Amino acid sequence: MAAPEDDMFSLCVDPTKVSSCVEVRFIDKIKGKGLFAKKAIKKGDTIFIERPLVSAQFLWNSLYKYKACEFCLRALETAEDNARRLSGIPDLSLPHPELCKVHPELHQACPQCQVMYCSNECRQAAADQYHRALCLGSSQEDPNHPISKLKDAWRSMHYPPETSSIMLMARMVATVKQGQLNLLRTLFTTALYDDHLNRWFTPEGFRSLFSLVGTNGQGIGTSSLSQWVHACDALALTSQQREQLDSFIDQLYKDVEKETGDFLNCEGSGLFLLQSACNHSCIPNAAASFPSNNFLLHLSALSDISPGEEIGISYLDCCQRDRSRHSRHKILRDNYLFICSCPKCVSQMDELDLTSDEEEEEEEEEEGGGRGG
Repeated sequence: MAAPEDDMFSLCVDPTKVSSCVEVRFIDKIKGKGLFAKKAIKKGDTIFIERPLVSAQFLWNSLYKYKACEFCLRALETAEDNARRLSGIPDLSLPHPELCKVHPELHQACPQCQVMYCSNECRQAAADQYHRALCLGSSQEDPNHPISKLKDAWRSMHYPPETSSIMLMARMVATVKQGQLNLLRTLFTTALYDDHLNRWFTPEGFRSLFSLVGTNGQGIGTSSLSQWVHACDALALTSQQREQLDSFIDQLYKDVEKETGDFLNCEGSGLFLLQSACNHSCIPNAAASFPSNNFLLHLSALSDISPGEEIGISYLDCCQRDRSRHSRHKILRDNYLFICSCPKCVSQMDELDLTSDEEEEEEEEEEGGGRGG
């Protein structure tokens, strides 16, 4: 039994408006449910904005000083401090510092364990939902504390690039421990059907919980620097001023790439209720983003969507979508436990797919070379 449809919209910013625009339908036993348009949606439209049921920053990301709010994952560094750390230039000064949206004066720490929040509201929300059960108190730096051991074990098994976090599961359990069982039961009845918390700690129950996080977790990325850059794009400048600013930003990103590589954002993952109804497509008509620099997911249309049309997102990045059908299916099978049957894959299924053997071996060799280099 799936969660009641009304509850599927409960974490959206405007549930009534969203429910008039889209609906969740059961498709079949293989695909399960899907998200469909109830009315025409134009390219570029925001379909909905949703907060997660639970979210967590990646542990390696946090360890390497990517500072994010413990609750909403909002980047805590100012854009200038972020640019200095990522570029390795300690005296770097950003033009137009007034465009930075970070307010350090509002940041608050947990009085017991000192983890940081972007505001008192986030600190209180975390305490009410899960943090009282997970707070390390004065034992934050104690390597023998059970939570510290849990984090260390996960880091030893899951090196960057990270795709999930054991703390997402810990926060789900803590949410139940703090009395939020009814909410989780309603929203995730299909995957977590048992009424008793201790079932999650049996081998079968833990695998079920792990599978839920692994197959439904949505990556979250926040960046004060990126937000500053977008604000710069909106400035009304003369041609000369625009050229100078663009040149500065281009050089900054070159410096960042040289010093830090691809790891630019505060990164984590979350479980989003309505977004989890979106199935994968190799030709997606929608995409998720986080323009608010926190855990609020914005689902936007990549193309015009007709009434009755399924809304699909891609679980693959752009480069992966350009690879052969065989390669795409392997990635999806290994990471998400399904085989795609979108129109693109169906049309290629009847074609002579030369990449299935020869080119696929070349792709795998290129991957190996890329990792080794």
